[in-house]
Amino acid sequence: MEVTMNDIKKLREMTGAGLADCKKALAESDDMDGAVAYLRKKGQAVAAKRSDREAAEGCVLVKAENGFGAIIALKCETDFVANNADFVALTKSILDAAVAAKCKTLDEVKALPMGDGTIADAVTARSGITGEKMELDGYCTIEGENIATYNHMNRNGLCTMLALNKKVEDETVGKNIAMQIASAAPVAIDESGVPQSVKDNEFAVAIEKSKAEQIQKAVEAAIKKAGFNPAHFDSEDHMESNQAKGWITAEDVAKVKEIIATVSAEKAANLNPAMIENIAKGRVNKFLKENCLMSQEYIWDKNLTVGSYLKSIDKDLTVTDFKRFTLRAE
Repeated sequence: MEVTMNDIKKLREMTGAGLADCKKALAESDDMDGAVAYLRKKGQAVAAKRSDREAAEGCVLVKAENGFGAIIALKCETDFVANNADFVALTKSILDAAVAAKCKTLDEVKALPMGDGTIADAVTARSGITGEKMELDGYCTIEGENIATYNHMNRNGLCTMLALNKKVEDETVGKNIAMQIASAAPVAIDESGVPQSVKDNEFAVAIEKSKAEQIQKAVEAAIKKAGFNPAHFDSEDHMESNQAKGWITAEDVAKVKEIIATVSAEKAANLNPAMIENIAKGRVNKFLKENCLMSQEYIWDKNLTVGSYLKSIDKDLTVTDFKRFTLRAE
């Protein structure tokens, strides 16, 4: 078909594709519908070609209205694409549609209409425009009459939302807790919300760590008693390095290794199970305090927990649900 600037602009408005891509699509097609199909096929080809690539960058956004909130991430390969205004606008349009429809799952979001296709089609088409793998991820929702949201530093990389059990006139209360969730990354509202499997795993790890610490203390005491500095023998690399520096001799290394082996075995065989269990329980309690939202130290006032802060606002105020999503490994 003959390509005009008006046609290029129209196709760009319909698809969000770049001017050069729109011009080529029109030149290769018989009509506007064909040009749209061309861009979509191009996106599918790129998506298939780059399916094994990692989409580690992206745009994370959060929104709440009419008692429903959602976080969604549109992921891509590079921060250059992630920061592109059209990419952010697409993410926002997808989130707007998801919240309006109150979608509960990512599959529901992907099936929503967008343009002349679905949201899944729109993501594929954008992949063709940018040449990068793209995928929707991290979709989570929350329901309630009093939802607060937070986009960390407005950088579209970490978002949180929470629901309070009652309305609070001061909107900063909800925002403060949303920022707490962003900063402290709680795993549950309180201990009752932590899965038993998580507690069991933490206890098992704590048992092994407590045993190792008791054995290490006994070994260090024995090394000191023998007249050596434990720091010179705390790893094979240190022993080799310190021997090369002339700080210790090969005979010292042999003697200390014998001490380590003997004392480790003796201490392991004579550990007090009740003491180890008590230490492990203390570690688990510390884990729960640091990772349950209501018992966390409140980031704005170290003398308060999140729970006591909320009670200072209203004695019955609490968090009923929260969600957090970030692109970054933590």
